[in-house]
Amino acid sequence: MGEEKHLDIGVTGMTCAACSSRVEKVLNKMDGVEAQVNLTTEKASIDYRPDEVSVEDITNRIEKLGYGVQTEKVEFDVTGMTCAACSSRIEKVLNKQEGISQASVNLASESATIEYNPGMMEEKDIIGRIQKLGYDAKPKADKVEKQSQKEKQLERMKQKLIVSSILTLPLLITMLDHLFGIALPDILMNPWFQLALATPIQFIIGWQFYVGAYKNLRSGGANMDVLVALGTSAAYFYSLYEAFRTIGNPDYMPHLYFETSAIIITLILFGKYLEMTAKGKTTMAISKLLNLQAKQARIIKNGEEVMVPVEEVVVGDRLVIKPGEKIPVDGVVVKGRTSVDESMLTGESIPVEKEEQATVIGSTLNKNGSIEMEATKVGKDTALASIVKAVEDAQGSKAPIQRLADIISGYFVPIVVGIAIVTFIIWITLVSPGNVEPALVAAIAVLVIACPCALGLATPTSIMVGTGKGAESGILFKGGEHLERTHQLDVIVMDKTGTITRGKPEVTDFTGDEETLHLLASAEKGSEHPLAEAIVAHATERDLKLADADAFQAIPGHGIEAVVSGKRVLVGNRKLLAEHGIEAASAESELARYESEGKTAMLIAVDGVFQGIVAVADTIKETAPEAVRQLKEQGLQVVMLTGDNERTASAIASQVGIDQVIAQVLPGEKADKVKEIQLEGKKVAMVGDGVNDAPALAVADIGIAIGTGTEVAIEAADVTILGGELLLIPKAIRLSHSTIKNIRQNLFWAFAYNSAGIPIAALGLLAPWVAGGAMALSSVSVVTNSLRLKRVKI
Repeated sequence: MGEEKHLDIGVTGMTCAACSSRVEKVLNKMDGVEAQVNLTTEKASIDYRPDEVSVEDITNRIEKLGYGVQTEKVEFDVTGMTCAACSSRIEKVLNKQEGISQASVNLASESATIEYNPGMMEEKDIIGRIQKLGYDAKPKADKVEKQSQKEKQLERMKQKLIVSSILTLPLLITMLDHLFGIALPDILMNPWFQLALATPIQFIIGWQFYVGAYKNLRSGGANMDVLVALGTSAAYFYSLYEAFRTIGNPDYMPHLYFETSAIIITLILFGKYLEMTAKGKTTMAISKLLNLQAKQARIIKNGEEVMVPVEEVVVGDRLVIKPGEKIPVDGVVVKGRTSVDESMLTGESIPVEKEEQATVIGSTLNKNGSIEMEATKVGKDTALASIVKAVEDAQGSKAPIQRLADIISGYFVPIVVGIAIVTFIIWITLVSPGNVEPALVAAIAVLVIACPCALGLATPTSIMVGTGKGAESGILFKGGEHLERTHQLDVIVMDKTGTITRGKPEVTDFTGDEETLHLLASAEKGSEHPLAEAIVAHATERDLKLADADAFQAIPGHGIEAVVSGKRVLVGNRKLLAEHGIEAASAESELARYESEGKTAMLIAVDGVFQGIVAVADTIKETAPEAVRQLKEQGLQVVMLTGDNERTASAIASQVGIDQVIAQVLPGEKADKVKEIQLEGKKVAMVGDGVNDAPALAVADIGIAIGTGTEVAIEAADVTILGGELLLIPKAIRLSHSTIKNIRQNLFWAFAYNSAGIPIAALGLLAPWVAGGAMALSSVSVVTNSLRLKRVKI
């Protein structure tokens, strides 16, 4: 079996859940293809095996179903071409590239126009391919000023809606005569005048419904377009028939429903316009993240500083960043020092000091010093790009709760058409025998009221808003399924080091004088032990000038011995001092107290005399106790998992309020401990940051990685907490609860709307134009309800 590849394809022309469900169903029937199709994002997320199926086969299948495959067109300025052979070669190679549907290279204008699939490649990939051929390319200067495809689509829809509304208004006025018997000018009631207004609405503005219906029916499917085309056509052609009956029979009073078909189309367009506008707001989180990105970079080229678009920066480039500027890409400081505001990534408002060899992250803000840096990650490899990709993937994925809606919507349209036919037959044979008009009105109302748009939008819009809100707060869900499962948790298992604690030892207590601290830190300066580093850091913070040790010896399991400024310094445990005959009994009670608190306490002696105690511990994060309290308030059981001994672990656990501790666990055993809790029938989340946490993160029902941790841990997790802020864990769980509650509300109202609407329409109690308005507004109400999530406090 060949290696799987992933592909994201934009699918155009889907109008309701039946469309997305059908595309997904057909793609999944192809050999070597696993697909998920999202109506809200209009994307197909596809895993495929190239040895069984090609990308062209997949795109052709989508197009054969009657939908479009979204492509983007980009223009490049190409340099280095000297003759027609150059342009011909570039064009030929690009047209063979998987993901490029069409490439045209113009020698005279030194430009290339390329249509490509954005799910398969980026602009920089195309530039890279041209550069491999020995030429150079860069985006045309006016690229930034171009409207996005979505904006153009929205503008076109707005124009159609305005024209449709103007033509529909006189027909709407005629309803005053139908409803209240108000006398209107004869021209308004003239069937041929109404026909003149209704025809462009039906066949020009409403042509999209016919095209969509034809394509779906041709491929054996049925969607919203089928219902709208059937319903409005029935009203229009029945009215046309009535209009023709007036020819040669001036006394005949025709029963016209031109206003019904026109109002239905106008209202559906209005609903779609509102829906598209609202859907744009659901992706606001990604827009905000992208806006954080620097647009230009100052690189050093041939000894000079040159401003270039950030897209042109490559790995290895040397960049100059001045105070107040955004750092364009990820990299390493090679010259200078500064402080950097990394709050966009970590949520921490205090700037971080950076000096040579320090790592800097793209899109963070350089505060007060000029630095030179070397680019190590650019484009889609940067930290911000990874976050954007994670949010996009999560917004495009499906939660398990959506499966029910997908299954129902797949059968929904044929069932509704069947109900409409039965309704027509019952009315014309039993309710009002031989009378076409009421039978037709009832059937049209059934067709129009039952469009499954709201059903298809119920879940994905909530997932998009929920994951977007999470991203803005520093919580990255890898997919909709993880966002859904998070609210089902029973137990939160937390690693100690680097998760509950800072992961870096600090001096917590010191009982000697300043002279003793100076000798202690000077002695420890020669050691690479983490405890020694903590002592040296403590002395440095107090501005002590440390001396170099004249002699230094580490005594394994005991401590150290050193000579500093002619004085012999001993630092270590009871045994070390006892072996040197130094009396320290007076410190025993204090020593025991430090040890009971989980601290590593060391005795200090200078020239054979006991001088004090230094205690070092991996201190807990300030927000850890509050995070644990909030998790307990949510009814969750909190467990601490650590390799430390029982006493140290219990001391740390008691400080943060954790009652259950699993101590002395080897790194390879962490996953086993998680499985043991799962065997009790509980849903478990594992919170960790290190390489040794990755197996446990993977085996847990939900793996939560601390964003300050290793890439391996983050890769294995389902949720990433940026910056290591533990309060984001209870927030993530609250967000999951709020999102699932919102989805259930949407699904309830979508099901209730259709369940109540169809019988009411079948009984003849609902005018078709009212049904059209209700159907359009049901979709808008679902999206609007989803947008409420943006205001929910987590």
